[in-house]
Formats: sequence, C-alpha cells, structure tokens
Amino acid sequence: MPSTMRISEIFYSVQGEGSLVGVPSVFVRTSGCNLRCRWCDTPYASWKPEGQEMNTEQILSTVLTYPAQHVVVTGGEPMIALGMAELLIRLREAGKHITIETAGTVAPSGVVCDLASISPKLSNSTPSVAEAGVTWVERHEATRAKPEVLHQWCADYDVQLKFVISTERDLEEMRAIIKPLPLKPTQVMIMAEGTSVEAIRTRSAMLVEACKHYGWRYSPRLHIDLFGNQRGT
Repeated sequence: MPSTMRISEIFYSVQGEGSLVGVPSVFVRTSGCNLRCRWCDTPYASWKPEGQEMNTEQILSTVLTYPAQHVVVTGGEPMIALGMAELLIRLREAGKHITIETAGTVAPSGVVCDLASISPKLSNSTPSVAEAGVTWVERHEATRAKPEVLHQWCADYDVQLKFVISTERDLEEMRAIIKPLPLKPTQVMIMAEGTSVEAIRTRSAMLVEACKHYGWRYSPRLHIDLFGNQRGT
C-alpha cells in the first residue's frame, strides 16, 4: 500500500511571505505539527489537525490541475509527514519549483527542494499552560530550538530564515540564533506578528528600522493584506 499523509488543504494563490512574495503558487498544506505556537494562524493544521488522507499520486494529480510553476509545501510541519520525501521527488520530476516551509526542527535528510523557507520559533511562540497544558508547553520548549538542524539546512540548501517578531527583545533573541549560521544578511527576513493588517502595522516601523540597521529584509504578509486571515489564501 502506498504511504499517505493527512492533507489539510491544497489551494492556488500567490505567495504571501518571503523572497517569492507575489508569485502564483500551489500550496500543499500538511496537517500535523510538532509545535504549538501561541500565535499560530493555521490551528486546523497544528493545534487541531484536520484533513483527509491522500497518497502521493492523489496529491500530485491535484497539484497538476493548476498552471503554477511554483509549489509550496507547508503545514503544520511538513517535515514530519510520512511520504514527504517521495512527494518532493515527484514534484521535482514534474518540473516544479519547490519551496518547503518548515520550522527547522527536523533534519532535511537529503530531501529535494529549491528553497527552504525556515521559520525558527522564538520564545514568543511558547503558549501558556492555560492554552496548551503543561505537557505541550514543555514539549514545545524542548523542540522549538534545534541549532544543529538549522545549520544542516543552511549548509546544504538555498534558504531564507523568517522570524516572527513581536518586540525588540525578539530581535536580540534572533540575532543570537543567526550569528553562528552561514547566512548573508539578505537571507534573514523579519515579519510582524499578527493576523490582521492593524496588528502588523503596529510593529512595522520597528522592523523596518532593524532591517536598515542590520541589512535584513522586511517580509510583508501579503495574504493578510489581500484576503485577511482566511483559509485557502
């Protein structure tokens, strides 16, 4: 029997974040995550995973119904999905440009992709005990930071690191993370925490000044600007 993975949604839109912002892309969102971020904007793929089991052929067949050259494999955390390596190979054979959106907590193990879009999770991501319970808080804290895994991704792949920033303290925390990594400043991207245009704008000025100072890149959240915090966008 071919392996299957739970797929939350497959949809066609434009990339909302990072260096490929605005590029028409097919998004394959796996369901299931090894973290429980406080500000997660896709709880249906993490906190309360939902979706249907699909095998590689079914996923590929759906992707190919759209005209996009670019495919974004996201989650949840796609790197924990069974059969992911096989799916990525099939997407490459189909001539697709592949972006993997991952938190960088799982070693790449030689998977194929054109761009690893890594979002390391800062302490601002840790949920409260009231939100997640003691077990998940402890698990999240033990899992969210994997420096050796980040180094593997950065050494072996074309990467961009995207950080969700709430306060200036977060900027200092992320500087400590990126300091030992083989990165150019332009591979480091910061974006405002928030799921509304208003929330993002309250932090934009701080982020722009940090980019000007350190040479990082400001990442918009175009999908929020265009559609709000909606599924399938």
